[in-house]
Amino acid sequence: MGKSIFTGDRRTALRWMSCAMATLLPGGPLRANEAGAITGLPFVDPELRDAARQIIAMTSGFYPMGVAKLPMLRGAIATASPPERPAVPIRTAIVPVGGGMGEVKVYVLNERAGAAPRPAILHTHGGGFITGSALLEMPGLIELAQELDCIIASVEYSLAPEATWRVSMEQNYAGLLWLHTQAAALGVDRARIAVAGESAGGGHAALLAQTARNRGQVPLAFQCLIYPMLDDRTGSTWQPAPGLGCIGWDADANRYGWRAFLGQAAGGTGVPSRAVPARAVSLAGLPPAFIGTGSIDLFAREDIAYAQRLTAEGVPTQLLVLPGAFHGFDKVMPKAWVSRQLFAARLAAYRRAFDL
Repeated sequence: MGKSIFTGDRRTALRWMSCAMATLLPGGPLRANEAGAITGLPFVDPELRDAARQIIAMTSGFYPMGVAKLPMLRGAIATASPPERPAVPIRTAIVPVGGGMGEVKVYVLNERAGAAPRPAILHTHGGGFITGSALLEMPGLIELAQELDCIIASVEYSLAPEATWRVSMEQNYAGLLWLHTQAAALGVDRARIAVAGESAGGGHAALLAQTARNRGQVPLAFQCLIYPMLDDRTGSTWQPAPGLGCIGWDADANRYGWRAFLGQAAGGTGVPSRAVPARAVSLAGLPPAFIGTGSIDLFAREDIAYAQRLTAEGVPTQLLVLPGAFHGFDKVMPKAWVSRQLFAARLAAYRRAFDL
């Protein structure tokens, strides 16, 4: 059922992984991260194994991760543009952030003037906090908007290290608050607003759910976190077992991504709890959650732990762990069995949350 990541209309799916995976890099001695990823191949679901090999080859030049690699990582962002003749309407809104932080761009999908109020999703894109773009996520967001007949607002938040967590968090919250306050004009049902994201976007969405709870301005119906980046201690004070957590995003990349986002070293005792979802003192009172991850994703351990904490603190939570799936597996092999399982479970969770 699975196909190569270089076939069909998913040819550009690898952009999501790093925004710069279009060119194979020169060969040579294996770097430590590349050797570790190759060691991890036996753990990969057989249907995903060819894609994993290609990802290992194409990401070998990104390490060690650091500011010098940002131009390479962000290569596709400059050429990203809204799709031509999209299946749903897309418009751009400029939203004030407040606090002297200027404005932020929000893409609004599937808005329908005069329609009955519909559910809405505030989406935050992935990219390890240091790369990625809302525009690069458009094909998947369009598909989701069609499946659920909902409105999606996706925030083009500022990237680290140029902007640390205080800036991007406020930008994302401004997008959520705008979605709520403009609900009548947008055709949004205020009782059915969710936050969602993948990878670092899942971390942003989790922070957004905590911030909305703390500020009490926007009641949320649901949070959908796909292999979310939740804990700065992964890869710093805690290391995965050999061969695990090293395809698509590894401990070296995670340390840099968190350091850029936090503006300080990851894993230390002085890291502010407001900046890291897993460090929150309490998770009580958060909206119901769906968390999906792969069993060999670097974030599997922290995602499972977060789901356990949510459940222990009274938050209805569904956790799905896909065997043999690495970080971003569904983006590069959308027709694989594990990818189809994640998509179906995610849709079912949205439908329950939105009472569809």
